[in-house]
Amino acid sequence: MDTIVLVGYIAGTLTTVSFVPQVIKAWKMRETRDLSLAMLVLFGIGILLWTLYGIWTGSLPIIAANVITFVLILILLFLKMRYR
Repeated sequence: MDTIVLVGYIAGTLTTVSFVPQVIKAWKMRETRDLSLAMLVLFGIGILLWTLYGIWTGSLPIIAANVITFVLILILLFLKMRYR
């Protein structure tokens, strides 16, 4: 594995995992008032575009990280709607 691909996987893992504590907190506390709906939607759109970019360039680290991050964003959006 090339060093640059390894760096991509590490970066993707760290940025993706950074959403996990927020999902866990929102789930446990049943509270999402502090999460901006606009930020979640805009970030989700950006993640989808990064995923498309990863597909077009054939970059598996970008695809993997962004698909997982998008799932986490969808969970937060679901919780945001549910706990209104």
